[in-house]
Amino acid sequence: MINRELIRIKVVQLTYAYYQNGNKNMDVAEKELFFSLSKAYDLYNYLLELIVAVTKEERLRVEIATQRAQREGTELPSQKFAYNKFAVQLEENKMLNDFVEAQKQTWADDIESVRKLCNQIEQSEAYQAYMASDDDSYEANREVWRKLYKQLIQENSDLDSLLEEKSLYWNDDKEVVDTFVLKTIKRFDPEAKADQELLPEYKDEEDKEFARKLFRSTILNAEQYQKYMSDASRNWDFSRLAYMDVVIMQIALAEMMTFPNIPVSVTINEYVDLAKLYSTSRSGNYINGMLDSIARYLIQEGVLMKSMPIREDRRSNGNGNFRS
Repeated sequence: MINRELIRIKVVQLTYAYYQNGNKNMDVAEKELFFSLSKAYDLYNYLLELIVAVTKEERLRVEIATQRAQREGTELPSQKFAYNKFAVQLEENKMLNDFVEAQKQTWADDIESVRKLCNQIEQSEAYQAYMASDDDSYEANREVWRKLYKQLIQENSDLDSLLEEKSLYWNDDKEVVDTFVLKTIKRFDPEAKADQELLPEYKDEEDKEFARKLFRSTILNAEQYQKYMSDASRNWDFSRLAYMDVVIMQIALAEMMTFPNIPVSVTINEYVDLAKLYSTSRSGNYINGMLDSIARYLIQEGVLMKSMPIREDRRSNGNGNFRS
């Protein structure tokens, strides 16, 4: 589940913290990096457990409504959503239950938030269309939860605030983790029953090693990377750079130099996006131009053994951008 997008985010955060903190201990910082990544995986499981918590609350509501209907002799409530086939399978999932047992972290302490979400679900068009439909196939049961998650959990400021209160590590994780929860919902197979596999913490050992090597290369070769920046960018005004910009470019250079199979254009695009997220409003364009110039300089000097497309002649407009 922990992909390279999330790893890059965490390396930016932890590198910045490394330089801001007085105690610069590489081993401690690396442990913090992997702990931060593990918390993202915790969030993935915790959000899946939210679906189970909602299902249990809905089941309780149905039981209460059923007792009332029996007393009053009125029509019994539908159990369709309370026993949604996908949600029941998720509730029985062995991997998720192992996580809950190991972490001792459930939604029981936040039942009011769960109830509020149930109210929002019951008022939603997706829920009402599902309840009115005669289609009770597994696909329809799974699809309603995919829609509800996208509409009411993925985009939910109250839930975001609650999660941030629970863990500072989750401040920037949810947007990425949401995509993996939705992917998990989509890939559930009724034939797998309780043995349905959830996404692993890491796809493979290579991604975990990517995190370690990127972080260590960024810190251990910082002086060399900063020299490359200076040598390649004599026409750039470094005084205009925010400190975060320097950190982001340093990590980008670490990735360019350490991972021969990652194209330069991919690296530049990834860190331009991170600059837009973590630095100033102008940082994205500025870093895009600088990384392009630095990479071309390093290729020309034979330091970076990668290729880049030929650049059309462009003139600097004096603010870190170029125009044709």
